[in-house]
Amino acid sequence: MKRYLLPLLGLLAFSCNDAGEGQKPQAVARVGDAYLYRDDLKGIVPAGTPKEDSIAIVKSYIDRWASQKLLYSRAQVNLSKEKQEEYDELIRQYKVDLYTKAYMEEIVKSRVDTVIAEEELVKYYNDNKGNFRTTGTLVRLRYIRMDKEHPKLGTVKSRFGSGNKKDLKALNDMAIQFKSYAFNDTTWVEMNEVYSKLPFITPDNRDKYIGSGISYQYPDSTDVYLVKVSRVIDRNQVAPFEYIRPTLEQVIINNRKLELIKKFEKEITDDAIKDKKYEVYK
Repeated sequence: MKRYLLPLLGLLAFSCNDAGEGQKPQAVARVGDAYLYRDDLKGIVPAGTPKEDSIAIVKSYIDRWASQKLLYSRAQVNLSKEKQEEYDELIRQYKVDLYTKAYMEEIVKSRVDTVIAEEELVKYYNDNKGNFRTTGTLVRLRYIRMDKEHPKLGTVKSRFGSGNKKDLKALNDMAIQFKSYAFNDTTWVEMNEVYSKLPFITPDNRDKYIGSGISYQYPDSTDVYLVKVSRVIDRNQVAPFEYIRPTLEQVIINNRKLELIKKFEKEITDDAIKDKKYEVYK
């Protein structure tokens, strides 16, 4: 099925020493009229690989190469002419698509404007908000988890309850004393994150602990949780602007890309017609 023309150990030695300049490429295997050369084996063995593993890697690579060549040769003999023509056309079209896609990506990368004004974001959101629905519950809250015997627990409760900037700053300054915390209740988070940060909340008791405007303390055996829920948005509601802002930015940029592609395609077609490189015969 195959034939090795050089010992595998010799191939491994070559992998560390390039062939001298001007030397003819040396084949290591042959299948029919196809040859596999030493240069084709460069880089297939990671540096530092033990000798036995290196030999196995090289042998496996040569075997796969031979198998592919043999299967391809057999397919050319056994597949019908119609099927081969069909596949050849798919290959030609794939090459065209691949080159075109790569070229358009370069054009878009160099020309598309990625700066989006706030007014454009807000307008797009207001015009299309019905298309942006929540896929789960979103929550805005702040919380502190701390030792229930902490000497400053009373002070922390008072400052946490007031919620004014001065008190929140004071809490932030002593945050190293908390086991975990989150003070930014203007950021939307998903329920899975809430379950992770507040493990006493489960899908079964969620409605008891998660509701817009509620505040509470939850003690367990060693700790106490101070929680203030600002707002809750249930599943399948209009997603808040702040939460989907990154999505809005990506949608607008993608729309700009599509418009740029359409414009560019029209320009090159118009130029080809003008230069008489493109004609439609009636």
